Amino acid sequence: MTEQPTFFSGAAPQPLAARMRPRTLDEIVGQRRLLGEGKILRRLVENDAISSMIFWGPPGVGKTTLASVVANVTKSKFIDFSAVTSGIKEIRAVMQEAERNRAYGQRTILFVDEIHRFNKAQQDAFLPFVEKGSIILIGATTENPSFEVNGALLSRCKVFVLEALSEDEIVELLERALRSPQGFGGQSVRIDGDVLRLVATFSNGDARTALSTLEMAVLNGDQGPDGAVVVSRETVEQCTSRKSLLYDKNGEEHYNLISALHKSMRNSDADAALYWLARMLEAGEDPLYIARRVVRFASEDVGMADTRALQLAIAAYQGCHYIGPPECDVILAEAVVFMALAPKSNALYVGYGAAKKDALKMLAEPVPLNIRNGVTKLMREVGYGAGYQYAHDLPDKIADMQCLPDSLLGTRYYHPTEEGFERNYGERYRQILEWKESAARRAEKNRADGGVDSKKE
Repeated sequence: MTEQPTFFSGAAPQPLAARMRPRTLDEIVGQRRLLGEGKILRRLVENDAISSMIFWGPPGVGKTTLASVVANVTKSKFIDFSAVTSGIKEIRAVMQEAERNRAYGQRTILFVDEIHRFNKAQQDAFLPFVEKGSIILIGATTENPSFEVNGALLSRCKVFVLEALSEDEIVELLERALRSPQGFGGQSVRIDGDVLRLVATFSNGDARTALSTLEMAVLNGDQGPDGAVVVSRETVEQCTSRKSLLYDKNGEEHYNLISALHKSMRNSDADAALYWLARMLEAGEDPLYIARRVVRFASEDVGMADTRALQLAIAAYQGCHYIGPPECDVILAEAVVFMALAPKSNALYVGYGAAKKDALKMLAEPVPLNIRNGVTKLMREVGYGAGYQYAHDLPDKIADMQCLPDSLLGTRYYHPTEEGFERNYGERYRQILEWKESAARRAEKNRADGGVDSKKE
């Protein structure tokens, strides 16, 4: 039976981003570091010498486009595969097809979009076919492949990092879309350079977003007296309404932003810290997650330089828990600015790290007998608690008593800085060390004098 045409039979026009998709390496905008004349990826593609690889980069930088260009240039069968809609059953079917192609001397390139969405079992299904050379795997991911791709598979792939496009590159792409017959070259569109740059700024390095925004702005532009479409700044602002924030609470950008916040506070940059805080909160981050990181920062980076930092961080966490978003934003702002402006010391962080290293190497070091708890008669008979001195009963509230294992005597883990209040704690620490050194000298003299207590002389 022949299907009758209807009013809806006409093919829907493709979006501008699809119409402008490059078909050759020369048409790709950006990625000059990889695709410029003589660069490694360009040479591999032009010489048809590609091996399994992974394209890693943010959305809209050309990962799928580049794979499509490879399909046009390379002398291989190209299969486009989605990690979102495919499972192991589909993987096996494609692998069988690739094996048949190999039997006839034809190489298969398998492009897997969003490869990070595959679980370990699905990724493992590719491995034997990659090893045998049945397929050349090209994966695309927005996530760090070091964490999202199996080590065995990753070791057999060359990773190429694709960078977000610059504003100038986005403007170049938009100008090309206005001139090209595949874009708006067949109609008259007037848009000032500063308005075009506004679109580029909004796109945040994402070519797909830039082209989609331009298309929406043109479709909503005003009709000029000469019939041309006029795209004004107001039209673009209405189409964008609010800049989308590049953020994925489960993705790498999540960790990039919290890292930016932490390092801005560490560098005492209150303005940058407020900006990164706002980026996270306005993108929908859980305030308690940020508050927990601030608590950590209080001890890791401020520490003894201002012991109020930990108190304020805990109070900020409780405040955020008590009133929740969005009202808790100013609570976090107070905590973040306090941390940024507070004197800094990482002496606790470094000291604990050194102690941890020794503790892991020396797991069986015996506790000195004098500070063991002799709770039974047998324990006391074998020396538990022998020689223990109760510091509160002594004039200086310090006992000349060994507390570290023999192998670690004299080890110093805490090295106070001169920052903020830690200067005072450092002075107290030095006084204690001097007292202990003096006590050690008295004890040595006592032994040299045949047991006479030098303190009574």
